[in-house]
Amino acid sequence: MRNAVFARLYLAQIASLFGDAFTWLGLALLTYELNPKNAAVILASALTLRVTAYIIFSPFAGVVSEKLPRKSILVCTQLFRMLFVCMLPFVNSEWQVYVLIFLLNVFAAFFTPTYRAIIPQIVEREIYREANGLSMATFQLLSVFGPALAGIATVWLGAKQIFYVNGASLLIAMALLVSIPAAALQKGITAKGKEPVNAWGEVLKGVRLLFGNRILRFSLSIEFISAIAGAVILVNTVGLVKTSLQLDDKHYGWIMSAFGVGAAITAFVLGGMDKSRTRSVSLISGALLLGTAISVANYFSYEGLMILWVLAGIGQTLADMPSETLIGENIAAEDQGKVYGSHFAFSHLWWAIAYPLAGFLGTSFPEKEFLYGGILTIGLASLAILFFRPFSVSIKSEDM
Repeated sequence: MRNAVFARLYLAQIASLFGDAFTWLGLALLTYELNPKNAAVILASALTLRVTAYIIFSPFAGVVSEKLPRKSILVCTQLFRMLFVCMLPFVNSEWQVYVLIFLLNVFAAFFTPTYRAIIPQIVEREIYREANGLSMATFQLLSVFGPALAGIATVWLGAKQIFYVNGASLLIAMALLVSIPAAALQKGITAKGKEPVNAWGEVLKGVRLLFGNRILRFSLSIEFISAIAGAVILVNTVGLVKTSLQLDDKHYGWIMSAFGVGAAITAFVLGGMDKSRTRSVSLISGALLLGTAISVANYFSYEGLMILWVLAGIGQTLADMPSETLIGENIAAEDQGKVYGSHFAFSHLWWAIAYPLAGFLGTSFPEKEFLYGGILTIGLASLAILFFRPFSVSIKSEDM
């Protein structure tokens, strides 16, 4: 945080993520108000559109971040997000929700890869992992406590008014971004990188660099496995708590908080660990810990499930976090934008595949969905270790 540029970027991220929690809680209430009988379908469709926007546009975001001023990208995307969020209180039909959510996340798809590509350029290499860990841990913490704060605010402000809280948070984020010198955000961009190029060619180059590097290919395979286990948790925990254990919403909230806290604490700790030796250890142990934790969940009491979900949160961070750091370490600075964009797209594609699979397990095997999900996770992790694990964790650019 002594790095002024990183500190402002980080605080802008906090403001943006804090407001997002209010938007998604408000969206759930808004869809119920529009159509109580069809609220779940509307919300699910909106979430699907969110992921779709990420998959389609984030690879191009990486290319754009290398051609246009990054400060302009960050500020403009936040501005348009603020405008679309502040329109949500005025919607009165389902199609308006779909259009606004899609547009909102198109601009989010351009913001996030640009933000991630900047961090390795503005912090010293020896503390990059700590900076990434702080950023990821904050995301995990706000994903846990943000909805709780949004719920409290809803009591005082009302369902539609909390969208304006996100609007205000995005305004704060823009102010912080405007205060950063534009030149500081352009580090790593060469004159060659600014030359006009074929957008599709650059997108394909980002994909080739992502999958062409052995350690990145391995980490991406582990992320897919982590998405399957994570989707099983997110989709089926509510049924396990309320149907199998016969508990209420409060207990479900505590269980999911345990998962988020485990993930957040691990992100903080992992950021300060050894800089080179823990990469593949983190990936492998995270996938195996996730699979083991969920595989026995159907057979534990509430107290035991709390412990298992802390372990699952730890496993998810161990499996997901190294990818961000590895891109910064293994990809040349002038190519990192397009690779971060490709990674952002594929990581969301994994979740788009994992969610239906988790739903299938939950509906087809209601008493053993976590057992089968855990077996699948461990099995796929074993295959990834066998076929994709690199011989060295310190793969250099020339090995791509």
